[in-house]
Amino acid sequence: MSEGVKHLSDYETGTRYRATVVSSERITEESAAEEVREIVLDVDREDFAYDLGQSIGVVVPGEDSFGDHHHFRLYSVADLPERGADDRPRIKICVRRCFYVDEYSGERYPGVASNFLCDRRSGDSFLITGPFGPPFELPEDPDADLILIGSGTGIAPFRVFVKQLYRNVPERRGRVWLFHGARTGLEMIYRNDAVDDFVQYYDRDTFEAFEAFSPRPSWGERIAWDGAIRERGEQLWEMLGDPRTRVYVAGLEQMLEELDEVFAELAGSDKEWERRKAELRAGGRWVELVY
Repeated sequence: MSEGVKHLSDYETGTRYRATVVSSERITEESAAEEVREIVLDVDREDFAYDLGQSIGVVVPGEDSFGDHHHFRLYSVADLPERGADDRPRIKICVRRCFYVDEYSGERYPGVASNFLCDRRSGDSFLITGPFGPPFELPEDPDADLILIGSGTGIAPFRVFVKQLYRNVPERRGRVWLFHGARTGLEMIYRNDAVDDFVQYYDRDTFEAFEAFSPRPSWGERIAWDGAIRERGEQLWEMLGDPRTRVYVAGLEQMLEELDEVFAELAGSDKEWERRKAELRAGGRWVELVY
């Protein structure tokens, strides 16, 4: 089982340390149905360090369906580390307030971890663990192309990745193609009227961002990746054939099946796509951070 898709119960959470909320800010527009917050944390662990694309685990109180007294969830680190109060490591995480509908009763319930975090305010603290997950490595070759595919809050690790990329290699020649999926334009994260951290890259010849939405979001239909990817299919397939190209995927696990469908179409068959994806994985050039 790959690191990107293993279950939450497989993670080691014994080593825990406290994080204190510095601030919590809504980063989706007020008119958006989805509330996503950027939460800034000071971590009570001097040697806390993480690689690009990794996540922290959050341990919050509350009974779950298995009788445990805590809920454990993963959240991507959304910015480069800093130093905060008392020189403690300072990080940012991106949290969407979630609700779930019981398939039998039809009742709507708040997600325990996400609502706990979205309700925290400055000075509150809770336990975290990690970091976890395979890193999104910055390629040494300035001509290497990068394909970044993120859905929902999966855009968070790419925010820090692109920032680090252009900071380290400001005049890189390889293309950076960012595919960002959301149910609607109002639910775009870090790329909306309220907060657009990618605007500083739009004038670069090497950077392009593409959007994919749900055709009928109120009906719960999935994000239409096929349109955004198919329109650039010939170029994408050419990029995937270059041994320097890397593909990084972040977001909900269900997107993997959807992406396999559209890439198999580009490849001409499921078998050909399976072969190409296996080559990418084997070379560390296809990395998934999904939950």
